Amino acid sequence: MAAKIMSAGVVILNHHHDRHQYLLLRAYNYWDFPKGVVESGETPLEAAIREVREETGIEELHFNWGYIYRETNPYNQGRKIARYYIAESPKSRVHLPINPLLGRPEHNDYRWTGRTEAWRLLTPRVRAILDWADKVINDTPAPHTTILILHWGLHTPTGIYNRNKAVYLFKINNT
Repeated sequence: MAAKIMSAGVVILNHHHDRHQYLLLRAYNYWDFPKGVVESGETPLEAAIREVREETGIEELHFNWGYIYRETNPYNQGRKIARYYIAESPKSRVHLPINPLLGRPEHNDYRWTGRTEAWRLLTPRVRAILDWADKVINDTPAPHTTILILHWGLHTPTGIYNRNKAVYLFKINNT
């Protein structure tokens, strides 16, 4: 059965004492990253950003790794897929606003947590997203890092990689 419902969310991280902290939300006994259903006329990215704002009050997200995403395997009897992006929030303040349809917040708790605790709290479906995000984050140079490649085979490439502005400039000089 093909998935019919698309959800979109964001793996949000914040730096605390030079460590990545992930934002997790709890609804009932399940922890997850902020996410929700993509509404008609929305792109998944637009839905993900809207859901973050609605569920956490966070309005500033930096997509330092571009708009890459990973989707879960189908769940909820194969009817649903969740797509997650990665973003950084410069602020750690979270507000769990009242959902007007529910008359209460959608989530009853939140936590900024390191990878080990996040792994312990998440379900296997969402752990795969954490593994992916952690790999992307840790395999990418820090913001404003300049990479200079001094020698590569018979060519001498030079380059600048700026993650925040997604600029990749390389010049290869034949020698």
